[in-house]
Amino acid sequence: MILTLLKKEFTLELRRKSVISGLGLYLFSTAFICYLTFSLKQNQITPLVWSALFWITILFTVINTIAKSFIGEKKGQDIYYYSIANPEMIILSKIIYNFLLTLILSFAGFLLFIILLKNPLADTGQFAILLVLGSMGFAASLTLLSGIAAKANNSNILMAVLSFPIVISILLVAIKVTKNCIDGLDRSVSYNDMITLLAINCLIAATSYLLFPYIWRN
Repeated sequence: MILTLLKKEFTLELRRKSVISGLGLYLFSTAFICYLTFSLKQNQITPLVWSALFWITILFTVINTIAKSFIGEKKGQDIYYYSIANPEMIILSKIIYNFLLTLILSFAGFLLFIILLKNPLADTGQFAILLVLGSMGFAASLTLLSGIAAKANNSNILMAVLSFPIVISILLVAIKVTKNCIDGLDRSVSYNDMITLLAINCLIAATSYLLFPYIWRN
């Protein structure tokens, strides 16, 4: 059932090519604006500024991407899904799909930043693992919030308000590990932070799995 729902998500996404193009354009435009802003004063592009710009760009791109998970669906479509699939399967398929999409956008954003603003990382391998864990956390948390917001009026505003306290914990750990990658510290220094991020992801995913059926029934 999960594979069928995943196939449905990818099929719908391929049909809405304007959405994919819009996300790509948004990501490229943000990275290019950062390049234009700091190209005149190269000395201001310190590694920490690079890290802040990168994660801010990824955060807003991901929020715009995942917000449409439930908010963008047609009215009454959830009733149809309720009749053919379990809510647990629906939320898992949404999380997996959003994780894959977020991962692609994260690595695409990383590539753009390398091309436009160079690569200050001393440990790119660990940073790649961090992107995977960060994408997992964003997907798990924002997918559930999209489902909650879709049940309320002013859903886009509610999505932005609810996402901040949850996403900020992921961002704080990600920025700390990014600094370690930039400084070239031994990987063992970041092990506790990486485990913490993985634990946050597991907790959010488990909470989404347990709570979504109650949200779905309402």
